[in-house]
Amino acid sequence: MSDTNFNPKTFPQGNQWLKPYYFSRAAFSIVWVAAAFTLGKGAPAISAALLLVYPLWDAAANMVDARRNGGLKSNPTQALNVGVSAVTTVAVALALGMSMNAVLLVFGIWAALAGLFQLATAVRRWKGYGAQWAMVLSGAQSALAGVVFVNQASGLKAPSITDIAPYAAFGAFYFLVSAIWLTVSDARRHEAAFTDT
Repeated sequence: MSDTNFNPKTFPQGNQWLKPYYFSRAAFSIVWVAAAFTLGKGAPAISAALLLVYPLWDAAANMVDARRNGGLKSNPTQALNVGVSAVTTVAVALALGMSMNAVLLVFGIWAALAGLFQLATAVRRWKGYGAQWAMVLSGAQSALAGVVFVNQASGLKAPSITDIAPYAAFGAFYFLVSAIWLTVSDARRHEAAFTDT
């Protein structure tokens, strides 16, 4: 079923998928940030692997989410996000052979585009799902972070994975907020339904 067929009365049905989805995305980002600040900070090989995994995970996550909600054709913004994230993974692999400035530039362009697509997805889902306000904020902040990354990429200072990690941390925060918001909202609906009966 496409998410465009949902209405506010069916929030619980749509949220049954979004809750674990948002929790899983938050968990992945938290683990990734922790690994970036510990394992990846002093190990170039691990840092490179983490930088490749992040956009690849985003592509896979958007693919699964779209398929659970009518497929890629019914979710064009997510289809674009899948494509951009997949291309970014390849671009990061190439940029790693050049410099971290090039990697940051790639991440900047990706963050800006992915953020706009995420924002558009949230706006499209606004009437059919709950907690999309957090996804709108997340998408907008991602796009802004992308612009900042692009500007920093031209600087003289060589960036590192720890310059990108805060971006992932904010992503984790918004996904966690959305997941908790949906969980609490559904609990209140169930309580209200029980009270009415």
